[in-house]
Formats: sequence, C-alpha cells, structure tokens
Amino acid sequence: SLWHSPELLSDIQDGYSVSGHLLVCFSSGYFIHDSLDIIFNHQSRSSWEYLVHHAMAISAFVSLIITGRFLVAAMLLLLVEVSNIFLTVRMLLKMSNVPSPVLYEANKYINLVMYFAFRLAPQAYLTWYFLRYVEVQGQGAFLTANLLLLDAMILMYFSRLLRSDFFPSLRKGSAGRDVDGEKFLID
Repeated sequence: SLWHSPELLSDIQDGYSVSGHLLVCFSSGYFIHDSLDIIFNHQSRSSWEYLVHHAMAISAFVSLIITGRFLVAAMLLLLVEVSNIFLTVRMLLKMSNVPSPVLYEANKYINLVMYFAFRLAPQAYLTWYFLRYVEVQGQGAFLTANLLLLDAMILMYFSRLLRSDFFPSLRKGSAGRDVDGEKFLID
C-alpha cells in the first residue's frame, strides 16, 4: 500500500487507501485468530504477552477501521511484520539445533538490522509524530497510550534479543539460571 501510494505518508492522520484499509482488516482478523488459537490451545499462561499485544492491536485497528482515521499509522506499524521473518528463522534455527552456526550467525545480524529498520525506526517515528502532532483526546489519546505501551514491549523484546544473541553472559542470574527462565528458548 505504501509502496504504491507513497503520498499517503504525508497524511498519517487522514490518508486513506482501499488496499491499506483491507490490510488493516486482514491483520485484525489475524490477531483475533491468533489470540483465539492461544486461548483454545491453553497457551494463555505462557503467551500472555502476546495476548496483551494482540488485544492492543485489535482495539487500535478496530478503532481505525471504524473511524477511517490513522490508517497510515497502522500501515507503518505493520512494517514490523517484515522483521518477523528473521525472528521466525532465528527461532526455527534455535529449535532445530542446526549444526552449522554460520547460518544462525548471519541471521543474527540480519535480524538486528531488520529489527532496527522495521520495528524500532517506524515505532520511534510514530511515537514522535503522535506526541508532537496528535491531539491527546478521544481516539488520539487512546492510540497514543497504545503506542507508548507498544514502545515498552518492543524495547523489552529488543533487550531480550540483545542479551540472548549478543550478550549471552548477561543471561545468567546469580543462581546460574536464565534471568527470564526458559523464555530465551522461545524469544
């Protein structure tokens, strides 16, 4: 949507495209489906962070779908899905115990670059934009609060990624256990 209509970036609050609207509708459906899958497969306890993230995304996206405002902001936030490719490859490589660490090492650095380009940069830009230009009332206040919570989550996930892949010695607690228990196996 953004590739074919880059002019949308000049109007984050009121820019609109049919393809962008459909993208947000589809993504909302995905978040609803994934949340239900987590709940029905009794993974809520171990995946509560994902449920919180999904609830925030669903509520924000539904408000965008209903009002038609901030659609471009949602499209920018969905750029994070690009970095999910490399996070998933990372997880699959860890789970499969691939004997060659070269592939994991290469993905580790690509993943870091993609995390910056498609998670941290769009999130930082939107946070700056919302704090500077969006009225903090009504939908603007709701979306700003949602965005700030997402900032905290993304930074927490980033610190876990850095500790796990780049500073593994920081993972150990005083008792010799991972600081976050088994989390580093699934993060």
